[in-house]
Amino acid sequence: MQKYELFINPKWLKKLEKDIWVDDHVPAVLKIDENHYAIELSYRGNVIRKKKKKSYHIIFQKPFTVNGAHEIHLNAEFNDISLCRNKLSLDFFDQIGIISPHSKHILLFINRFCKGIYLELESFDQYLLQKRNLPKGPIIYATNYFANFSLLTPENDLKSSLDEGYTIKNGDKNDLASLENLIVMINSFNNDEFEKEILNVLDVEQYFTWLSGVVCTQNFDGFIHNYALYQNSETNLYEITPWDYDGTWGRDLYGRKLEHDYIPITGYNTLTGRLLHFSKFKKLYKSTLSEILEQNFTIETQEPIIEELFQTLLPYISLDPFINLDPVGLKKEQSYMVEFINKRNSYLKQNLDTLI
Repeated sequence: MQKYELFINPKWLKKLEKDIWVDDHVPAVLKIDENHYAIELSYRGNVIRKKKKKSYHIIFQKPFTVNGAHEIHLNAEFNDISLCRNKLSLDFFDQIGIISPHSKHILLFINRFCKGIYLELESFDQYLLQKRNLPKGPIIYATNYFANFSLLTPENDLKSSLDEGYTIKNGDKNDLASLENLIVMINSFNNDEFEKEILNVLDVEQYFTWLSGVVCTQNFDGFIHNYALYQNSETNLYEITPWDYDGTWGRDLYGRKLEHDYIPITGYNTLTGRLLHFSKFKKLYKSTLSEILEQNFTIETQEPIIEELFQTLLPYISLDPFINLDPVGLKKEQSYMVEFINKRNSYLKQNLDTLI
């Protein structure tokens, strides 16, 4: 496992700790192998900020990019005792053909003190598009659970604006206006208009592949949060990509167990509900999900991946001062995840015929 070392002036550390909710960055130096990089550093995330083991957002300053990235995220994965769910999920989306941030585990030190095992994640931005040789295009983050493609909040209150829950990562206000037009279409077009026009603004097949990934991994927040929208400039269609998937593979974001049938086969958000009103879209989703259940979301495919990842972490778990897990506990968690795949796969297959 690669070693990352952060060097921060104590006064800047105190500034970070003074108010954990402030997103202001402070200067620091990141050492990777024998290379030193000038960076800006801040805390990131929501629930994790209250924990002793924090997550970090890093912006490279000098040089401006490192390995093609201007920003990276170091996730503590504190509520996931396996430290693996986020990576397994994002890699799973990659396997089924969805643009997904790449990730790797690293061992983090801050001012010479070991802070344990972290997950380094790519930022989903224009630099990622460039690295993947993908067309340029606006990128909009779903930053809270108001990003449900609806006119109403999850509490059924009228939203103050159509772009509530969204933040522009790459683009301008015109791109946000285009997203608002999509939300208007979803919520106000009659069935004939919607069935025709949605194909001109959304890559529906890609959307159903993404939906299959969320449904398989059972990310409770994934349908109205934890995603980004990318408007491909060549097709002019929206595509959707996952983000923050630690609450998956049988547990929620707090690490609590979730029953394998907790999330229905259709998931939930207004866009999905509107699409699945039409039989041709139902058939497309059924076909997409069925193929993934046969080829990707299986014990035969995923168990070797899980085993390899757990074996990679095993020699380092004793170095993490924030986790209380031994090899026996890690093995039990591995078995729990494999059991979840088996039960979840069976449950979804049994419900495929509801998609008619």
